[in-house]
Amino acid sequence: MHRRAFLQTMSIALAASTLGLTARNTVAARSAPAVTLDADTYRRERRYAQLPCGDVAYLDRGHGPATLLLHGFPLNSFQWRGVIARLSNERRCIAPDWLGLGYTRIARGQAVTPAAQVEMLIALLDLLQVRTVDVVANDSGGAIAQLLMTRHPERVRTLLLTNCDVENDSPPTALLPVIEMSRKGQFVDQWLAPWLADKKLARSPQGIGGMCYQFPEHPTDEAIDHYLSPLCQPTQKPWVHAYALGLTPDPLAGIEPLLKQSRVPTRILWGTGDDIFSQASPDYLQRTLGNPRGIRRIPGAKLFFPEEYPERIVEELRRLWAS
Repeated sequence: MHRRAFLQTMSIALAASTLGLTARNTVAARSAPAVTLDADTYRRERRYAQLPCGDVAYLDRGHGPATLLLHGFPLNSFQWRGVIARLSNERRCIAPDWLGLGYTRIARGQAVTPAAQVEMLIALLDLLQVRTVDVVANDSGGAIAQLLMTRHPERVRTLLLTNCDVENDSPPTALLPVIEMSRKGQFVDQWLAPWLADKKLARSPQGIGGMCYQFPEHPTDEAIDHYLSPLCQPTQKPWVHAYALGLTPDPLAGIEPLLKQSRVPTRILWGTGDDIFSQASPDYLQRTLGNPRGIRRIPGAKLFFPEEYPERIVEELRRLWAS
């Protein structure tokens, strides 16, 4: 038994030193102490950018070239806490909450469509005096990242896309019930509020956990509270519904020629267990992008895998930057 424990410890140390996990040591590495930011730290470090569109909540941690981290729906920038903890000793990590989600406070009458989110990002970067960024994005954040890259190519150095919308799968069929509930003003009360009240339900096959996470311990109680508490506030519910409605009609319609013209180096990291977005999408992106840097697939990983595999995100970012 002592020898087995010793070998397990050595495998974890080796995985950490090589900046990535092989398939054989993934289970052992997942048992190692997590490197992440807890909710209390996130609350203390949260800042607000006062912009015409509202007070945009964001984290700004670390020094060096800026990396912009774009979260999914209905999450917020807390999704990137593991990546930020690992990366902020070498990069400036900027992680905003979208208009309509998280802790951002929106100006009255403000649009929350993907196009409006792009303009918010540009205003935020201008306020922070950041000229160019490396971008990593997930879910609907990936659609916004594609719009950012094609509309403001001078601001994007590199792009790492994880499971997300593409032009011929936006919005994905699986999201249509959410959009319909949002049209009726029911999505928050029918889905999000019950998950917030019952964490086991949230992690069940009928909850966000079973739908979007690979491992049954995710999302944690802390993450559920951090993601869903602000969205279930009465004043926030209409904005959540507006965000969902902004994903239709297809916000990426007509973007393919612009993606083909793009010179931004773009790598794709895709979870194969995701049944929300098409498994054909990474190959579509690889064929379509003007400067693709290859695909890496994570077996079994679902939509919100950046929260479960932050070390893979950091590994791929470093690989992309080195290339």
